[in-house]
Amino acid sequence: MTDNKVIIVGGGHNGLVCAAYLAKAGRKVTVLEAADQVGGAAVTREFAPGYQVSACAHLLFMLDKNISSGLGLEKHGLKLAAADMETVSLSQTGEHLFLSGHEARGGDLSAADVARLKQFNARMIKFADVLRKVYKGRPPRLVSHWQELKALAKLGLAVRGMGREDMREFLRIAGINIYDVLQEQFDSEMLKGALAWDAVLGGHLGPRSNNSVLNYLHRLTGDVDGKRGAMASVRGGMGGVTAALAKAAEAAGAEIRTSALVSRIIVENGIATGVELDRGEKLIASTVVSNADPRTTFMHLVGLKHLEAGVALQVRNIRSRGSVAKLHLALDSLPRFAGLDEKALGGRLLISPSLVELEQAFDFSKYGEISESPMMEITLPTVHDDSLAPGGKHVLSALVQYAPYKLKQGWESGRAELLQRAMAVLERYAPGIGGTVLHSEVLSPADIEREFRIAGGHWHHGEFALDQFMMTRPIHGSAQYATPLPGLFLCGAGAHPGGGVMGSAGRNAANEIIARGDGA
Repeated sequence: MTDNKVIIVGGGHNGLVCAAYLAKAGRKVTVLEAADQVGGAAVTREFAPGYQVSACAHLLFMLDKNISSGLGLEKHGLKLAAADMETVSLSQTGEHLFLSGHEARGGDLSAADVARLKQFNARMIKFADVLRKVYKGRPPRLVSHWQELKALAKLGLAVRGMGREDMREFLRIAGINIYDVLQEQFDSEMLKGALAWDAVLGGHLGPRSNNSVLNYLHRLTGDVDGKRGAMASVRGGMGGVTAALAKAAEAAGAEIRTSALVSRIIVENGIATGVELDRGEKLIASTVVSNADPRTTFMHLVGLKHLEAGVALQVRNIRSRGSVAKLHLALDSLPRFAGLDEKALGGRLLISPSLVELEQAFDFSKYGEISESPMMEITLPTVHDDSLAPGGKHVLSALVQYAPYKLKQGWESGRAELLQRAMAVLERYAPGIGGTVLHSEVLSPADIEREFRIAGGHWHHGEFALDQFMMTRPIHGSAQYATPLPGLFLCGAGAHPGGGVMGSAGRNAANEIIARGDGA
């Protein structure tokens, strides 16, 4: 057995951030990653000979700038291939809608919608700023201790500080659905469809689902190069982010081991004391930090027998049903979308033409079926980064909604059907694209679960909703990173503040461990 001070289970981006901060604070840290490379769901890999793709997450828009600068990620190799990417909401007629920051043009926009969009964006960013403030540290406990009451009071003051009118509006809409909010604000169906996409992406949600506004605000907490709501493509794919994080962690003194699958977290006398690998090797530690999702951590690595009945029940009730599939295409040439030049093809392309069509696509997933006309977020990263494909060839990466984790027909046959339906949709917007496809890959939520070891294939490690948010994320009693099991902490997307390649959960967990003196 080897004695380690801190063991981090999982080398995804939050695990690497946590490792870097703990190592910088003088802790002896070992990161154990099951795959043959670090990165978790933010990884670049080959899906066809010579073709590289961001395997799950494919755009950068939430990475905390303080983490990026604090860990010197640019020095460690992080480079953007394209920053502040334009969003193009596609039209089959070629009359596309273009969105960039507060500006919009084209599509079915009216002058009134253009003006209202600027007001809407400014207000939503103001609301998102309240979340940004609480994302910087652990959420307060719902107890009567003066420090916790002080933290709750600060949160209340942040809401009150918006002013009476904005405070009332924030409290009115924070937990409701984006459909009603957008219907109040805009006339353009294309604009409403595009904005709603950002409110439902990644969750088991449709535009009419409660908590979709909360998801929209969560997404707006991020920025790229100081621009709120902006998105960037990373040179070398999203693996470029986690490769830089790994170098930062190692530079701080952390050890990273790949192909090291943790089979269980060792519990002795009710205390987490280390881990056991699938090959039988045991490593002891004073602190174990799990970057795995909460259900995997508690149900499989720890085992519910080590938890109190009430805690075990809460764990079982964590909602984490993935509804997003990933489509990868190796293309012989750049596809042609009517009305788009190569520069526009380097943006984020959306197929979400209206609130109604987005909601109808969601309806199928409620009943365990593939959407007849799935909605998509499409990127062509090779427009900006030719290192991802052979010369003159291209890669298409698309997030496809909706594809339910529990598919009635099963994913063995469902995978081919989803590919067929997705390609049929793409042909409507880019006629002839099917003839340029050299290789294809579809990752269903079940495939995402298997490849990235995420329960339910849910890339947020759990639904982002008011009852799984802040002091209740992932469960009451584990929202401050320390779990009911002494010696065990959480640092992944299932912890506060949630999903997205942001790193805040990893940093906050490290700061909590340091403040408590664990792993010293």
